[in-house]
Amino acid sequence: MHLTAAIHRPFQQVPDNIALEFQGRQSSYRRLMDRVSRLAAGLISLGVSPNDRVGMLAQNSDHYFEYYMAVWWAGAIVNPVNNRWAVPEIVYSLKDSDTTYLLIDSNYAQLTDQIRAETPGLKKIVYIGDGTPPAGALLFEDLIENSKPAEDHYRHGDDIAAILYTGGTTGHPKGVMLSHTNIGIAGLMNLQAGLGLGNLFVQVMPFFHGAPLFWMLAQYLSGGKQLILPRFDAGAVIQAIEQHNGTDILLVPSMILSVIDHPSFDGKKLESLQHIWYGASTIAEEVQLRAIKALPKCQFVQVYALTEAPATSFLFPHFHDPKLGKLRSTGRPLIETQVKICDSDGKELPRGTVGEINVRGMNTMLGYWNKPTETKNTLRDGWVRTGDAAYMDEDGFIFIADRVKDMIVSGGENVYAAEVENAIAKHSSVATSAVIGIPSEKWGEAVHAVIVLKPGAKEMTIEEMRDHCKKLIAGYKSPQSLEFRDSLPLTTMGKVGKNVLRAPYWKDHVRKV
Repeated sequence: MHLTAAIHRPFQQVPDNIALEFQGRQSSYRRLMDRVSRLAAGLISLGVSPNDRVGMLAQNSDHYFEYYMAVWWAGAIVNPVNNRWAVPEIVYSLKDSDTTYLLIDSNYAQLTDQIRAETPGLKKIVYIGDGTPPAGALLFEDLIENSKPAEDHYRHGDDIAAILYTGGTTGHPKGVMLSHTNIGIAGLMNLQAGLGLGNLFVQVMPFFHGAPLFWMLAQYLSGGKQLILPRFDAGAVIQAIEQHNGTDILLVPSMILSVIDHPSFDGKKLESLQHIWYGASTIAEEVQLRAIKALPKCQFVQVYALTEAPATSFLFPHFHDPKLGKLRSTGRPLIETQVKICDSDGKELPRGTVGEINVRGMNTMLGYWNKPTETKNTLRDGWVRTGDAAYMDEDGFIFIADRVKDMIVSGGENVYAAEVENAIAKHSSVATSAVIGIPSEKWGEAVHAVIVLKPGAKEMTIEEMRDHCKKLIAGYKSPQSLEFRDSLPLTTMGKVGKNVLRAPYWKDHVRKV
C-alpha cells in the first residue's frame, strides 16, 4: 500500500473532478497531480532524500494537502507540527525527529528566526504565503513553478510515512511512527468498509492531527471533493455546509455543541449533511441526543481511535437509537482490527469486566521515534496498550469507563498531566501540584490544577497561572481551573492519589473520562 495512490487513482479515472477548494481557490485532480509532482521535485532539489523528515507549521489550507502528498512523492516522512504549541514544544519536536526541512505559512512566519536559532539541524525553510518571506526562506510557489514533475518514489508497506507527535507522560511529546500501511488501512479500508463518503467533505479539524488525514485519503480515493476551512468556527461551518451542500464532516464533541448552539443554526439549512463523524474525546449522552434531534436526516458515526492505533472502532448510525442501549459505547472493532480487554499482565478478561483496551492490526503504529523503552511499554506482542479502561459487552461493543494513563482529553486534544505539572512547578510560588481532568459539557474534560503553595506564598488567580503556563506549553494544556490545598492525598506507595482528587467531580457520571 502506497499513500500516493490517493492521487494516482482519481487522476486516472476523474482527472477533471474538483479535488480541493480553499477560500475560492480550486484544484482539479489534474492540477493537484501536477503541483504535487513539481513540489516533490522542488523539495528533492533542496536536498530532501528518502526518509528525511519534512515539517509543516501552518493553518489548514489546500497547500497542507499538497505538502503531505509531495513529501510522500519524494520518498520522505511528514512531521506536521502542532500549531497550537508554544515555541519550546515546536522546537522539541523538530529536534527530536531530526526534521531538516520546514514549511511555514504566513500565520507563523514571525516565529521563523526563533525556531531557526533554536533548531540548528534545520537546513532549509520554505515560506507559504504572500508578501516578503522571512530572511533566508525559500518561496513555496517558486519551488513548484521552477521544477519539472518528479517521478513518484512509491514508498509503501512498512516504510515510515509520518511522525505524529502526541503528549508525553514524562513531560515531552512522543513521535508516533505510522507506516504507509498503518495510515492506508486506517484512512482507506476501514472508512470505505464503513459507510462510504458523500460528494463533499468539509474539513475543519486541524491538519496536524492524524484524523483529518485519514478522511482526506478516503475522499481522494472516492474521487470526491474537499472544502477546507482554515480553522474551526461554528458560524463559518454552518455557512459552508449550506452554501456548498456539504455531505460529510469530522468534528469533536465540543464542535458539535458549538454548531447546534450557534445563533445561526437551522437544521433545515443543513439537510445536505449525510454523515457527522465524531470522536477524539468523550461526549455527553445529552449532547448526542440533542444533535440527533437537531439534524434528524443526518447519520452520526462515533469513532474511537488514538494516534498509536487510528480508526479502531466505529459506532454506526443505527446504534444511535437509545433503545438499543449502545449509545454510550464507542462501537465495535473495524475490519483488520482486533480489540481485547486485558488485565495488567495482558490476559484477556471476561465480557463485562473492566480492563485496559488492547488493539492489534494493520492500523497499529510501528513504535515511538527514538524511544525504545516507551515503545516496549506500549507495544506488547504486537498489541498496543491504549491506556483506556473499558469493558466489552456480549455483542462486542466497547464501553469506556476510565483512563489508565494519566491523560486528559480536552476538546479532542490530548493533555498529559505531567506536562502541565512540569510547567506549574516552574512558578516561584508553587511547592507541588497535581493536574486532573474534570467534567466539562463543552470540552468533555477540563484541565484542573490542585496546587500546594510554598510557605508564605500568596495564592494566584487562574489568569495568572494560565499566563505563566502559556509561556511554556500550549494554551489548551494550561489549567482552566485551580484550587489550593495544604497537602495532596498520597497512596500507600507515596504517589499522589489522583483518584481521590477526581472522585467528587465524577461521582454522578457513568464515564470517568
